Amino acid sequence: MMAFFLAAQWFFLLYFLALNGVYAMLIFRALGGVARYMQSRDVAGLPHLLGGFAPPVSIVIPARNEEANILRTLHSLQQHYPEYEIVVVNDGSTDRTLEVLTAAYSLEPFPEAYRARLKTRPVRAIYQSTVDPRLRVIDKEHGGRGDAVNAGVNIAHYPWVCRVDADSILQRDSLMLIVEPLLEDPTVVASGGTIRVANGCRSQDGLFVEADLPKRPLVLFQVVEYLRAFLYGRMGWSPMNAHLIISGAFGIYHKETFVAVGGYRCDTVGEDMELIVRLHRTLSAQRKSYRITFVPEPICWSTVPDDIGTLRRQRIRWQVGLAESLAMNRGLMFHKEGSFAGWFAYPFTVFFEWLGPVVETCGYLFVIAGFALGIVSLSVFITFMLLAVGFGILLSTCALLLEEISFHIYKRPRHVLMLFGIAVLENFGYRQLNTLWRMAAVFQHLHRGVRARLGRRKQECPA
Repeated sequence: MMAFFLAAQWFFLLYFLALNGVYAMLIFRALGGVARYMQSRDVAGLPHLLGGFAPPVSIVIPARNEEANILRTLHSLQQHYPEYEIVVVNDGSTDRTLEVLTAAYSLEPFPEAYRARLKTRPVRAIYQSTVDPRLRVIDKEHGGRGDAVNAGVNIAHYPWVCRVDADSILQRDSLMLIVEPLLEDPTVVASGGTIRVANGCRSQDGLFVEADLPKRPLVLFQVVEYLRAFLYGRMGWSPMNAHLIISGAFGIYHKETFVAVGGYRCDTVGEDMELIVRLHRTLSAQRKSYRITFVPEPICWSTVPDDIGTLRRQRIRWQVGLAESLAMNRGLMFHKEGSFAGWFAYPFTVFFEWLGPVVETCGYLFVIAGFALGIVSLSVFITFMLLAVGFGILLSTCALLLEEISFHIYKRPRHVLMLFGIAVLENFGYRQLNTLWRMAAVFQHLHRGVRARLGRRKQECPA
């Protein structure tokens, strides 16, 4: 029995040590990546110099029951960009989304041939604005966000497609900034920007005015989370071409590549991540030169949950989407052509992001209960807590330091001090609560998989 407890102690310690070792590597890569990015910005004077070379872009906005947000989002798309169009897809809304758009933009039926290169739910009508010729609206039956984006891609005129959620606000230069990687590297097939928390920020007529902090602690925790996820997480993976997700709220894709791999799947709740993992799997298997990048400066301000019930459902949905994305593209793992994405990022995501909540929860329970019962020594208890909690504080504060030395969005000293306080506090309760939700999602996904397999076996059995 003592051998078992000793082995368990070493397992949890080594697991957290390996996890934090990868995070430390990502921090150093992110520090170098942000420094190089800021230096290139200073030298090149972008985006103005590259403006004349920017390709035309189709902005696709999936919208279901967004009557309260859609006009604000459209107003934010007054971009400093030479040529773009906007395609809003009304995905079977049951509210007045279509009526609001019709009244604001004087929509008229438009006899455009709909070429269904990507299969979608039936399209009922296509409209053109008579006051803004860049805007078209598709009215279709409800099929989900991925299905709506696929419908928008089917009528997109331009070679690059930018997806923006209907409850988001882009800064005026975000579109110009997010296309920079594809201007510098012809192998880029997708590029993602930064998502930041809009709650508490000031905007006017759909245009971002000033970054501010929300008052609710639950939302403040998410501000730090988003900074950490984008500034060191995605910034760390991107230089290795091992970026496994571009947020559905704001990302740009090469249209022909998007169509060639089948567009968004509609049988997963994490269609944004699944597409990126599938791009890695498909393009690497075809031995094509490609890059999927992340750009830290273009910002999309998005509203996040401000109550615990909505937040819990969101995090469970994200974890289920992660599991589905990995399962649907398991061929990427250790594929001989998979490079860093298949040999490093995918296994890391399986063992530390998907299974991590289960191991972390068991680790907490084992170490705390073992210490209380005298099975776990004080030195092991302290070491575990430093790895589990102390390193979490370090990660969050490093993300804030990255923000302060680079983009400095939050300019007031009290905002910075408040965020550093939240970076410490989130590790005492909030992060553990998220871990429990994610663990529940892991078991939920596994249970669904078992039921599905049992169902198939019953169907295969003779009556």
